[in-house]
Amino acid sequence: MAELSEKAQSLIDQPNFGYLATVNSDGSPQVSPVWVDRRDEHIVINTATGRAKDRNMRREPRIAISVANRENQYEKVDIRGRVVETIGGEEADQHIDLMAKKYMGQDTNPWRQPDEERVLFIIAPERIDEMG
Repeated sequence: MAELSEKAQSLIDQPNFGYLATVNSDGSPQVSPVWVDRRDEHIVINTATGRAKDRNMRREPRIAISVANRENQYEKVDIRGRVVETIGGEEADQHIDLMAKKYMGQDTNPWRQPDEERVLFIIAPERIDEMG
């Protein structure tokens, strides 16, 4: 597993959007803007079950994500990695509210649907490239 530098950790810890690339079932790429988090050296993505990125990462665990400084897009980190764990239930539900606080300053995710099931994808970085 590749180690996240201080710069990569800082970019992820700030409210910078990530652009997550996954692979569709037909082999074509799919890119989604995402709220991004980390646990130590792992990247954490939270999504609702049934979405394209959920289906894609369950079928093909290889991903790429780019996280750029929202104030200077030339300062960025590109990470290729692999999903190593999924976590659902209350932990995923609580995590999305933490992300709403980080990105929106709100205590809960305002877009949450009553029947929505959340899932965390824990990603081990395999290659990390930085710019800026």
